[in-house]
Amino acid sequence: MNATINAGIGGVHHVSLTVTDLETSIAWYQRVFRTERLDVTIPHYGAEETGYSVLLPEPRSGLIFGLHRNVHNRGEKFDEANTGLDHVSFGVAGRAALEQWTVWLDELGVDHTGIVDETDPIAYSTIVFRDPDNIQLELIAVD
Repeated sequence: MNATINAGIGGVHHVSLTVTDLETSIAWYQRVFRTERLDVTIPHYGAEETGYSVLLPEPRSGLIFGLHRNVHNRGEKFDEANTGLDHVSFGVAGRAALEQWTVWLDELGVDHTGIVDETDPIAYSTIVFRDPDNIQLELIAVD
């Protein structure tokens, strides 16, 4: 089969993360990203009896954070060395936006790397920080 596809990806609709303490993570994502919790829960697809997610839309971009509770979660912290997710990176509109984020994260007491400028293999700047489950989050501005 030599099928082709001409439809591109128009962006990221949502990011779904399994967390150890749903209420702690909801509060953190609401504080850091100024999300609002929707009054709805979504069962896990294909495993509806094991858990559900809570949806938290980010109002400026429309990106939705889905935070998942799962009865089989053993409570261990996230480790990007394991198979699966390594980190999630969110694009911002330039270095000035990263500077604003640095101030915001400082105000909230969220540990972060500060702005790190790279030139290889392309020019970009990032801020890296972690959520309550140690999931690495990154803000990136590509020059």
